[in-house]
Amino acid sequence: MGALDLSGYGLTDEQRELATLVRSFADERVAPQAYEADRTKTLSLDLVAEMGELGLFGLPFPEEVGGQGGDYLTLGLAIEALGRVDQSIAITLEAGVSLGAMPVFRFGTDAQRAELLPDLLSGRALAGFGLTEPEAGSDAGATRTTARLEDGEWVIDGAKQFITNSGTAITRFVTVTAVTGTGDGRKEISTIIVPTGTPGFTVGPAYDKVGWHASDTHPLVFEGARVPAGNLLGQRGRGFSNFLSILDEGRIAIAALSTGAAEGCLEAALDYAASRVVFGERLGSRQSIQFMLARMQQRVHLARLAWLHAARLRDAGRAFAVEAAIAKLTASDAAMDNARDATQIFGGNGFMNEYPVARHYRDAKILEIGEGTSEVQLLVVSRALGLTR
Repeated sequence: MGALDLSGYGLTDEQRELATLVRSFADERVAPQAYEADRTKTLSLDLVAEMGELGLFGLPFPEEVGGQGGDYLTLGLAIEALGRVDQSIAITLEAGVSLGAMPVFRFGTDAQRAELLPDLLSGRALAGFGLTEPEAGSDAGATRTTARLEDGEWVIDGAKQFITNSGTAITRFVTVTAVTGTGDGRKEISTIIVPTGTPGFTVGPAYDKVGWHASDTHPLVFEGARVPAGNLLGQRGRGFSNFLSILDEGRIAIAALSTGAAEGCLEAALDYAASRVVFGERLGSRQSIQFMLARMQQRVHLARLAWLHAARLRDAGRAFAVEAAIAKLTASDAAMDNARDATQIFGGNGFMNEYPVARHYRDAKILEIGEGTSEVQLLVVSRALGLTR
C-alpha cells in the first residue's frame, strides 16, 4: 500500500474518480502556487472559482438546492486531496462548506436557502461563522455578543475572533451566535445572518498567523449592527446546539484535512529520502529512516480509517459525534507527528519555507486547536465512556 493508494478503503468507483480528479487538480493547479501564496499571505480567488467549477463546494448537498448530490465522505476525499499540498486551500473549502453553507442548508428557511445557497455551492461566494470570542469558544455560557429585537430588526453588539472566510472580496455574509435573551437562568443563544457591508459590522485586519497564511481569517466587531428580524437562522434559542451539530460534521472534515497533511508529509519525505545522498548512501537506505517512514505511513492509514468510519456513520444517519472526535484527535496527531518527522528527515532544508514540509510543520498545529481542541475531543470521548468530573 503506497502513500497514494486508496484501494482497500471500500470506496465506490465514483468516489475514487473524484479523489483522483481533485488530486490532479491539487498537484497541477494548487501546489505550484502554494509557496508564493504562503509567502504573500494571499488567498487565490481564482482557485476558489476553479474549485467551484469542479463542484467541490456543492459536493454534500442535494441537487435540488444546487449541489452535486454527493455525501460527506466524498467531501472529505476532496479536502484530504487538497490538504496534501496546501492546507490553506483545503480549509477554505472545508469552512466554506461546513461553516458557511451547511448551517443555511440545515437550519435556513426556504427563502434563505433560495437566496444564499446558489452562490455558496458554486464557489461564487463565501461565508463565515462567528462563534469564537475573546473569552468564549466551546464555553457557550461565556458568549458576550448580544442581539436585541428593536423595530423589527436585530441590533447586534459584540466581537468575534479567528473567523475563517470572513473578509474576502467574495464573502457575502457571516452567521454569528449571539445572546438573544435568558431563560431558566441560562443565556438564550441564537444565530443571525449578517451580510457583508452592514453598517456597524466591521471586519478587522487579517491576523498575522503562524500558519495557514493563505487562509482568510479576521476578527469581527459589531457596534449596533442592524439586520432584519428575518435574518434569524433556525429556531430562536437553538443557535449553539445547532452549531454543535455542525461542528461534529466539521470535525470529520478537519480529520480528512489532517490526513491529507500527514500524507503530504509522507510523500515529500519519501521522495527526499530516495534522492538525498549522505556519506555516499541514499538517506532512505538507512533503517532508522525506513522505520520513521513506516511509522508515518501507519499514521496516515489509521487516520484515514478513522475519518472514513465517522463519515460513513454520518452519511448513514447514525450517531457519529464520538467517532468524529476520535477521528479528529487521531488525524491531527498524525499530521503533527508526520510534519515533525518529515522536517527531521529533510534536515536543514526542512526549516526552509520553500519546502512543503516546513509549511506543513507550521500549518499542522492549528489542526489540534480549530473546530474543537484535542482536549475537547478527549472530553467528548471520556464522557461517552461514562466518566464525569
